[in-house]
Amino acid sequence: MSSSRWDGARVPAPGTRQAHPSPAPGLRSAALGARSDSGPVLRGRPAVGAGGAGPCGSGSGGKMAAPMELFCWAGGWGLPSVDPDCLAVLTYARFTGAPLKVHRVTSPWRSPSGRLPALKTQDEGTISKMQQIITHLRKQKYNADYDLSATQGADTLAFVSLLEEKLLPVLIHTFWVDTKNYVEHTRKWYTETIPFPLNFFLPNCMHKQHLERLQLMWGDSYMEDEEKLEKELYRDARECLTLLSQRLGSQKFFFGDSFLCPRPASLDAFVFSRLAPLLKAKLPNGKLQQHLKSLQNLCNYCTSILSLYFPWDGGEPLASAPRAAGADGGETEEDPHKRRNQLLSVLVGLVAMLGYAFLSGIVSIQRGGTGLAGRQPITLEEEEEEEEE
Repeated sequence: MSSSRWDGARVPAPGTRQAHPSPAPGLRSAALGARSDSGPVLRGRPAVGAGGAGPCGSGSGGKMAAPMELFCWAGGWGLPSVDPDCLAVLTYARFTGAPLKVHRVTSPWRSPSGRLPALKTQDEGTISKMQQIITHLRKQKYNADYDLSATQGADTLAFVSLLEEKLLPVLIHTFWVDTKNYVEHTRKWYTETIPFPLNFFLPNCMHKQHLERLQLMWGDSYMEDEEKLEKELYRDARECLTLLSQRLGSQKFFFGDSFLCPRPASLDAFVFSRLAPLLKAKLPNGKLQQHLKSLQNLCNYCTSILSLYFPWDGGEPLASAPRAAGADGGETEEDPHKRRNQLLSVLVGLVAMLGYAFLSGIVSIQRGGTGLAGRQPITLEEEEEEEEE
C-alpha cells in the first residue's frame, strides 16, 4: 500500500468513450491524464482462460527464464497472508499463473531485503515493493491486464486512486490505531506469530510506523481535531465501499462482462487484498466492517476469490511437512534461512537477558587486582562488618 498508481494499466486517449460509469466525480479526468511508467502493455500470457491459473485455464503457461521466490507474511484470519500488500502480490500471481516459490515467514528479518513482501529474482536481485513486484511480473509476460481496453485501463487507475485516498487511511486506523482493535486483535496476532524475542519489540515498531504513515496522510489536521477527522474519513470509506459495490453489481469480477469467460484483472487483486482482511478479521470494534458485511455482493466477491484461487489455504501456518514448489507456482513453509535466524534469535535473547541482568543489578562487575598501595578491594561482607563496628 505504498503508491496510489497501479503500474502497467493502459491509459485511453482523450475523448475515448467510457464503457462503464466513472468511479467518482473528477476521477475519470485524472485517470485520462495519467501515464503508466511501465510503457505499453505487454501482450503476454493471458491471466485466466488461456494458460493462466484459474477456473477457465489449466495453468500450464510457459516457464520463466529465471526462477523467482516470494517472501510474504504468513497466513491468518482465514487468509493466505494477513498483510494487504503481500496478499495483493499473492493474488496477482495466482491470477496470472506466475511460477513463484512462496515462503510464508513470520518476521521481516527472514526476507532477503528485511521487508515484506519481497521477490527474489536472478536478473534484478530482490524487489521489495508491491508495485515494483507487479511491474516485474508484467515484464515477464505475466500480465493480468493484457487485453483490457483503454477505458478499462483508465477505470483501473481511477479506482486504485480512490481506494488509496479514501479507504487505505481508514484501514490503517482500524487495525493499527484504534486502541481496542490493536490491543485485542492486531498486536495479539503478531505477538503470537513472530518468534521470540522479536515479538517483544517488532509489533511496537510496526505500530509506530503505521502511526507516522497515517499522520503523513492526514497532515496537520490529524492533531487539531482527531475525532472530527475520524468521522469524516469513516464516512468517505463507507461511500467508497458502496461505490465499489455498485460498480461490481452482479458480476463475478470488476471487468467480468468484458470476456467470454469471466476472469479477474489487476484491479480485482488490489480490491480483494484491501477488502478481505477487513472482512475476515475478528475485530472487537468493527464500524467499517459492519458496513462491508452489509454489502452482500462484495462479501460474495471475496469469498469467491478465496475458494477459486486459494482453496487449500486455510489461512493458518501449516503444521505438516513443507510443500514442494511446483512448476505453476508452488508454495512452501520452509524457511531458507532457518539456521541463521535461529542463531540470531539466540544471540538477541542472550543480549537481552544480560542487559536486563546488568540494569536490574542482578549481575555486577568488580574490578580485580590491587590498587596503587597494594590494598585488596573490600568485599561486600567486609564492608558490612566495618559498618557494624
